[in-house]
Amino acid sequence: MKKMLYSGLIFILLFLFNMCDNGKKDDNPLLSDYNTPFKVPPFHLIDTTHFFPAFIEGINQHNAEIESIVNNPAEPDFENTVFAYDQSGKLLTRISRVFNPLNSANTNPQMQSVARRIDPLLSQHWDDIYMNEKLFGRIRTVYNKRNELELDSQQMRVLNKYYNDFVRRGSNLPAEKQEELRRINAELSMLSLTFGENLLAETNDNFRLVIEDAADLEGLSESIIRSALLAAEELNMPDKWVFTLAKPSMIPFLQFSENRDLREKIYRGYFMRGDNQNAHDNKDNVQKIIRLRVEKSKLLGYETYADYIIEENMAKTPDAVYDFLLKLWNPSLSLARNELAEMQGIIEREGGDFKLQPWDWWYYAEKVRKDKYDLDENELKPYFKLANVRDGMFRVAHELYGINFQESTDIPVYHPDVEVFEVTEGDGRHIGILYLDYYPRGGKRVGAWCTTFRSPGWEDGERIHPVVSVVTNFTTPNADLPSLLNWDEVTTLFHEFGHALHVLFTEGKYDRTAGEVARDFVELPSQIMENWAGEPEVLRSYARHFETGEVIPDELITKIVRSSTFNQGFESTELIAASILDMDFHTLDVPLDVDVVAFENASMERIDLIPEILPRYRATYFSHIFNGGYAAGYYVYLWAEQLDADAFMAFKESGDLFNQELAAKFRKYCLAESGDDESMVQYVKFRGNMPSVEAMIERRGLN
Repeated sequence: MKKMLYSGLIFILLFLFNMCDNGKKDDNPLLSDYNTPFKVPPFHLIDTTHFFPAFIEGINQHNAEIESIVNNPAEPDFENTVFAYDQSGKLLTRISRVFNPLNSANTNPQMQSVARRIDPLLSQHWDDIYMNEKLFGRIRTVYNKRNELELDSQQMRVLNKYYNDFVRRGSNLPAEKQEELRRINAELSMLSLTFGENLLAETNDNFRLVIEDAADLEGLSESIIRSALLAAEELNMPDKWVFTLAKPSMIPFLQFSENRDLREKIYRGYFMRGDNQNAHDNKDNVQKIIRLRVEKSKLLGYETYADYIIEENMAKTPDAVYDFLLKLWNPSLSLARNELAEMQGIIEREGGDFKLQPWDWWYYAEKVRKDKYDLDENELKPYFKLANVRDGMFRVAHELYGINFQESTDIPVYHPDVEVFEVTEGDGRHIGILYLDYYPRGGKRVGAWCTTFRSPGWEDGERIHPVVSVVTNFTTPNADLPSLLNWDEVTTLFHEFGHALHVLFTEGKYDRTAGEVARDFVELPSQIMENWAGEPEVLRSYARHFETGEVIPDELITKIVRSSTFNQGFESTELIAASILDMDFHTLDVPLDVDVVAFENASMERIDLIPEILPRYRATYFSHIFNGGYAAGYYVYLWAEQLDADAFMAFKESGDLFNQELAAKFRKYCLAESGDDESMVQYVKFRGNMPSVEAMIERRGLN
């Protein structure tokens, strides 16, 4: 009864909206064919007010398509049921593919308002589909007679995937349990949205380190100081210097500022995000999300939420994930303790009378890098001009796959800073469009990611070419300096570009399986690209001094290679700690109201995390698992690293970094056809054997 009343209310709201909006569809660029080069979204025509009515029309069209499937009088078969469902919802997908990336990279209060209005409707819409008895009945009929239908391997895979999707989304539950699941899904959707909005406010609006005394800039390079001065000018703070929690601003300050009190201040601003007892505090959101996820997993027949999620991954079970993480934990922590001892030794030699704290780590790690490897981050950055690094990664892709990138100035962009490139095969055939969005701004969330404005696929027998976007938060150029990257940012750009290549190369007739891989395989295409960034042969091709054009000296290349395991104890430990925290939250088997901070502290104490290191993400700003798709899955970066280290070893062993035969196999099995079979099967098709974790352990220096 409640379901009928709620669904009826949604129907009435949609009906009334359509009545009020009658006649406006022709004026909405989201609802028309895109009259743009390569049919990219017409960003120059789209206004925030277009999104909500477009979503409503997308929902209506999708509902009509579902009704057409369930009311088909013909006996259910693959074409009239499974394939028809696979091809439904194209308009809704198209609108979501525009709105969601913009809401992450270029949001504003109006966009956030649209998200709050549409999220409950989308949650209800998808629940209505997955709990549609007639639709599931038709899919189940096809599934039950699948061995009689002479389906090919891809049709069988699509059918199995969809049947499993419906079961996992509650199709087999009794009506009262389905109603409970609807409530949980709706609440989770809004809590996740709120978590993200709070984090954005805490990062971009609620903290700034404002320096008024030039003496407090001691240790900072001229470029760092200049960027802080420009940041202050943009905020109408003349003769001051502003540092923010955006990593291009914060990390250099932590690395080089000699003012220990200010280092503590900015780092506290960072790690206390969402935990400040203010309007943007996220502890209550985290508590509710965890409790609801436990309820959801129990409802669906799983012991824990981690069991529910990891069942679909390569790891298969939470125990396998814990075993993997703990295998890496002890050597990582041991290495971190050694790094700590080295830094504490420097403090004592310099006459310091204090124990190193978390906000000291970056500063003294830089001293270790200088002492141990004679390498200064500021010595490297002049060779990593953003445009040169970009061209270098394009060159790597060309050498491996024969593809080309041509910058375009007549393709619409959603922000003036965004660059756009057409990607083509060596013979000129169009592959797709790549957007590059580099710099921080108020409406962009922190971090780096790859997203799609249009996924590859087929429609009415025609190939749909992808439109993909790489989004980062690198230092904004100014009148004096171009954007210069640190080494971590260089590898980040290569990483996200690897995700973009995965999208650009994806093939497959069916939306459900084309490019769809296990979550712990997802990072293989991205992480393998990082390997080329640091190879001497590749460095010489793109690392040129931004003023002189001088190729990076061999001496510096040697230092980069020698320091490849620098600070790996810290980096491995903070990453594994965050992965274990994620797993601990999601292996709770009772829906408790968890004290988030106490739970986090207990989790870290259990693994003996040293107090000088925090997990890479504390719960209150762990957007990967509370506002992203990585719940019970942050471990996947490490899991995929064993794949990428093993895969890159194949190129090294061949004696040719750009072995085109190997590149063609990798493109075919791990990128283009990655969704054709289980992820490990696809990997073995490329490599010829199962991956070994040893290459990863050696690369991180954990042996």
